[in-house]
Amino acid sequence: MRLTQGTFSFLPDLTDDQIRAQIEYCLEQGWAMSIEYTDDPHPRNTYWEMHGNPMFDLHDAAGVMVELVDARATFPRHYIKVNAFDSTKGIESLRLSFIVHRPDPEPGFTLERHEVEGRHIRYTVRSYATDRPQGERYP
Repeated sequence: MRLTQGTFSFLPDLTDDQIRAQIEYCLEQGWAMSIEYTDDPHPRNTYWEMHGNPMFDLHDAAGVMVELVDARATFPRHYIKVNAFDSTKGIESLRLSFIVHRPDPEPGFTLERHEVEGRHIRYTVRSYATDRPQGERYP
């Protein structure tokens, strides 16, 4: 199963040159960059762990790519994404976010059905990754 979260998620994985081009676009817009990772990619898990510090004063895509290479080496079995934040309105708002690294294999999700009071049915989406403890979720 291929996780489809963020911009470009329905496209084939971006090459490093394509990632660099997107980062250059973001920096040209004056957006701050950050890199995040997780081993629990549930759609409602919007708070991934930050790798390094936010890159507020960075103006060269090479610097972001160095951090990305380091994140991939440090977390080879995690999802990694690049975020771009815009502060022109006085607040940091997310303008672009896309996955740049995926674990192999991607375990996917299960849909659990729960019959509750009366004739109501509730559904829960659960990641297969969470069957294992954090740090051991991907082989």
